[in-house]
Amino acid sequence: MKKWLSIITLLLMLVSLTACGTNQASGKEGGYVGISMPTKSSERWVNDGENMAKQFKKLGYKVDLQYAEDVVENQTAQIENMITKGVNVLVIAPIDGQAALTNVLERAHKLGIKIIAYDRLIRNSKYIDYYATFDNFEVGVQQGTYIEEKLGLKEGKGPFNIELFAGSPDDNNAYFFFDGAMSILKPYIKSGKLVVRSGQMKFNQGATLRWDGALAQSRMDNLLSAHYSSKRVDAILSPYDGISIGIISSLKGVGYGKGDKPMPIITGQDAELASIKSIIRGEQTQTVFKDTRKLAEKAVEMADSVLKGKKAEVNDTQTYDNGEKVVPAYLLNPLSVDKTNYESLLIDSGYYTKDQLK
Repeated sequence: MKKWLSIITLLLMLVSLTACGTNQASGKEGGYVGISMPTKSSERWVNDGENMAKQFKKLGYKVDLQYAEDVVENQTAQIENMITKGVNVLVIAPIDGQAALTNVLERAHKLGIKIIAYDRLIRNSKYIDYYATFDNFEVGVQQGTYIEEKLGLKEGKGPFNIELFAGSPDDNNAYFFFDGAMSILKPYIKSGKLVVRSGQMKFNQGATLRWDGALAQSRMDNLLSAHYSSKRVDAILSPYDGISIGIISSLKGVGYGKGDKPMPIITGQDAELASIKSIIRGEQTQTVFKDTRKLAEKAVEMADSVLKGKKAEVNDTQTYDNGEKVVPAYLLNPLSVDKTNYESLLIDSGYYTKDQLK
């Protein structure tokens, strides 16, 4: 009797361990994906999350999609909850890419959960398996090149006044954007063809926490008041459409966009609907289009591969050092958009309809 009790106990333990699993699942046999997005206040994150959820479900995976509304503690708690529910893969676009998620990601790793950083690199963690993003340095290059071309800087025109805005300091991508743009603009600043009247030329001087358009508007108000009461600003490097909209509100408040005071060149990023309408109206000048449908598709492909026990496809194994490891990445190409090409890039591709842009 004791022998049989021992056998039964052992069998029950094996069944229990199998039920708990190792958080490895494949294809349509019960895979569970957790998607953690930073906020619903930016339309691009809403689109990213919904695109991924739709594609995962089409492949037969169960999905838990959560938005943290730019509150770091919310995102940590949501990921903790996903782990408790038994997800097999986490796809995370972090609010704070520096260190806020370190502990929760360690817990996920110990349970065998694969982790894919989405668009924003998660730093200071050795447990990030893959990174899906765009060529972020190239985003900045395209913004800087647009300013260079429209001002005729290569042809020796100038000097022109310019002010520099940067993204959120807790987002690793923001540094790539700024460095990419400055690789084009810095030589002209050094030669005097571009003049930063405020003297604020470093990333931390132009940084905009959480990419907040209201903060950008306030800073632009101060710059205009202090340095442009009798001078004109000719160009503004803006890394993101939400920031651009805030800058435009500030400029319109002091008469730009009317009569003999046209809007300066204003860059942007993400091709958000409000900014494309602004470009059509002749306010914002340019944005960088990152087709998030393709990024979502790539992240889903990566997750599908690891759920099936395979290696995900990558095309960069050198660029993204997060402080603990170089994270294998797949980089997609961004596209520069302005009034001359928005129809072919955004409408013809089905990203927006003509009715949406009215």
